[in-house]
Amino acid sequence: MPKNAKVIVRYGPYRACGVVDYRTSRLDGLQAFLTKHGHTVELTKHEDWNTVELMVNGEMVYKCDINDLDYGGDGELDNLCLEASEAVQKAH
Repeated sequence: MPKNAKVIVRYGPYRACGVVDYRTSRLDGLQAFLTKHGHTVELTKHEDWNTVELMVNGEMVYKCDINDLDYGGDGELDNLCLEASEAVQKAH
């Protein structure tokens, strides 16, 4: 995959403080990490609760629970951000 991939991050709502809603704060590190590695990131909402899916060229290359991502930060210390970046690099 070229270094400058367009990555669509599909994210669902999750429960925080007793309220279920769409929030992007857990995606900050993932966005920063992918952008730092030369990718363009586009966020899109979807209906599946607690999920994050990374799409490259119309293909889902990575999926995880949004609650497992670190809150805020730059993604450098989050192992899921590293896994996601590797999955994007291996995409066709």
